[in-house]
Order: sequence, then structure tokens, then C-alpha cells
Amino acid sequence: MYIDKKIYYFCNVNLQIKIISKSEELPDMKCANFFHSVEMFQIVEQTPRHKPYMALAIREDGTIAAHMFACTRTRGSWIPPYLFTQGRIYGEGEYDEDVNKDEVFALLLEAITKKFKRKLCLYVEFSDISTKMFGYRHFRNNGYFPINWQEVHNSLHSMPPEDRLDDKTKEQIKKAKDMGVITREAESEEEVHNFYKVLKNFYRMKIRRFLPPEKMYSSLNQSDNARIFITLYKNKIIGGCACIYSGANAYLWYIATRRKTYSFVYPETITMWNAIQSSYEHHYRHIYFLDVGLPYRSNQFRKFILSFGGKPVTKYRWFRFSFPWINNFCSWFFNS
Repeated sequence: MYIDKKIYYFCNVNLQIKIISKSEELPDMKCANFFHSVEMFQIVEQTPRHKPYMALAIREDGTIAAHMFACTRTRGSWIPPYLFTQGRIYGEGEYDEDVNKDEVFALLLEAITKKFKRKLCLYVEFSDISTKMFGYRHFRNNGYFPINWQEVHNSLHSMPPEDRLDDKTKEQIKKAKDMGVITREAESEEEVHNFYKVLKNFYRMKIRRFLPPEKMYSSLNQSDNARIFITLYKNKIIGGCACIYSGANAYLWYIATRRKTYSFVYPETITMWNAIQSSYEHHYRHIYFLDVGLPYRSNQFRKFILSFGGKPVTKYRWFRFSFPWINNFCSWFFNS
């Protein structure tokens, strides 16, 4: 293994693993998955307090056999005072058909984990793995521990989404429309800014309340692979959501509403419904909800999402803390 100040190299047969942290150093590569794309790398690179990394598996002829995008994000607050860095990865990356995905993933995971160690990440979170057991042995070998996590997937190809709604949700959607509530795409930077203020207030008291800076939402709103939806009542933004589109699927990333003040017009219901309906109209096969909250049994937000006819799917979300005693305790606690 060779290490210099900027790049890690690992060799295994005919593959070399290289980690790049600057967009101008990225080679030409095929990107079908937006979460592991050059565009996502560039968006994160322009976002304050974020640092992108692309782990590449390179053949002897210089072509890319696989790649995985990861990033670090610095979190801080005055009340209570704290500052730490977190590592974040969505999905296991992209792989050419002629490579052994399991073996190459092990190399990419080892490389990115060592990079996070050097960057003194307090913890790493790895989510949205394609199947529950994928990479299990490799995660364990690199010190990660799993937490059972329930995701919600809505199918959009087998029947119209309105046929999956329960009666209560249908009635709320009708009432909201009758009262003049509308949801549409954000059309200006000012609208994105006002949506972000709603988002920030919504997540202020949440346990998992980290939000990317506003700059990321502005960049996503300018991308062909993302949309910011805003919900308006009497020309005032009372909610909205951010959706990502990758391949044949849509992903709802963040949703927020002013539901305490405007609960009588069901802003959360109409926002969610329009995101689902838009994905259906654009012929996406599924819509995935990237974070339905912590895996508590009485998770009201998860119940709310399921009212739109989605399917609960149990997966693992993998974590790794830098302090061994914390990591060992969490591994014991969540797997005992």
C-alpha cells in the first residue's frame, strides 16, 4: 500500500483504488446513479462545510471499473456548543458488469473508511444499501455495526398512486385542494430560500436535525436530476420537499411544513402527494423515502408515509464511531 498526502492507493490483482477530493482531478466516468455521480460530487464540493470524496477502482488500462461517492460534513452549534465531522455515504456505489461487486466493494469500503479515520470523523453513516445483507462481512471487518432500519418504497408502475391511498388521506388531499392549497416547483432563488427557512424551523427540534446548507438546495434546484417543490396557501410558502431522480426511480430526501400553524389545510399530506404524483407523471417506477425517521415502533412519520400505499422494507443502516469504546458499546447495544 502506498500513501501520500492526498491520495490512498490499494492494489488487488489488476485493480487500483484511488480516492479523489477535487473535481478537476476526476477522470471520465459513466454515472447512472446520481448519488455517486460527478454532478453530485460538484454540488457537494460547492456546499459550505462539506468535503466530497470519490473512491475509484481503476483497471490497468486506466478505465474505471467501479466508483463510490462519499462526503464529510462538519456540524456545529453554539447552543449546545459542539463541533464535529461526520462521514456520509448513500448506497454502495456503481460497478461495471464484468467486476465482482462484492470483492470490489470491500476494497472501496476499506479505502474510504481509512480516509474517514484520517479526517477524524466522529462517526460514519452508511445507508440505502440495495439489499439488507449486501456487504455484511465487509462492514463488520471494517468495524461498522448495523441498526435495523425500516424504509418505505412506493411502487408507481403497477397502478396509479391514487388507487393506493387510504380513505383518510384522500379526504385530506381533497380538502386541501378545495381550500386553494397548491404544490409546484420552486421558480426562483427567493422561493428556495423561503422553503429552506421552513425546512430549518421544521427540523430545529428534531433529534436527527442535521440539514445541508442552503447552497446545496440552490444547486439541486438547478439540476436536471432534482426538484424543489413548494406548497403555497394564499401565496405563502407553508411547506415543500426536495426530490432526487436517479435512473428509473425518484427519492424524497427532505420534507417540511408549517403544520402547527396551517394544520387545517394538511400541508404535509398535499406536499407528499404532489411529490408522488409528479414522479408518477414523469414515469418513474418507484419513489423511495430516504429517511423515515429513527427505527422506533411508534414512528408517526413512518405511519404517515405508509398511508400513501407504500411498502415497508427492512434494511440495515451501518454506523462506525471513531472512539472504540463507543463503537463497541453501540455494537453490543443494537445487536444484543
